[in-house]
Amino acid sequence: MTPKPVDPHQLRAALEAVHPWLAGADDRPDRSALAAAVRLSLRTLAQDAPGRSVEVRVPPFAAVQCVTGPRHTRGTPPNVVETDARTWLELACGMVTWFEAVDRGRVTASGNRADLATHLPLLRL
Repeated sequence: MTPKPVDPHQLRAALEAVHPWLAGADDRPDRSALAAAVRLSLRTLAQDAPGRSVEVRVPPFAAVQCVTGPRHTRGTPPNVVETDARTWLELACGMVTWFEAVDRGRVTASGNRADLATHLPLLRL
């Protein structure tokens, strides 16, 4: 079953709700706002970069498979990207580049296809 396409207005609203926190405000957004922003942005990535060769994980909120290439079906995927919610949302909004996040150790990326540089940012705020 194909997931329902992400409404760009809904994505923008979810990211704008957490943007003050990403920009340095002290108040962390409530868990539901943070979860919505992570889940919608990950779904957008999967929609924009369809495929099943890379698994992108943002625990504890969500994980998606994306990027064209060989499909993974069993065990640990060979191409995995994992990061925290704040870093993921900063990447999604263009507040940090893929290369900066990887160089600073804020993203772990294993596998030769685990490079999302050409797919980010999803939406600049």
